[in-house]
Amino acid sequence: MSVPLWFFIACLAVVGVKLVRPPLWLVLVLLIGGYLVAGSLIAPTIDPFFK
Repeated sequence: MSVPLWFFIACLAVVGVKLVRPPLWLVLVLLIGGYLVAGSLIAPTIDPFFK
């Protein structure tokens, strides 16, 4: 059975939020911040650290 990566990550995120119960603002800041950093000029600089 093959599961798409985005679906697996979404399931992990849902389970993590339910178990840890972080505040909603923290979840939103991490999502928006990650999206903005991924499209910025520093993305090629930090890319080797996350591979």
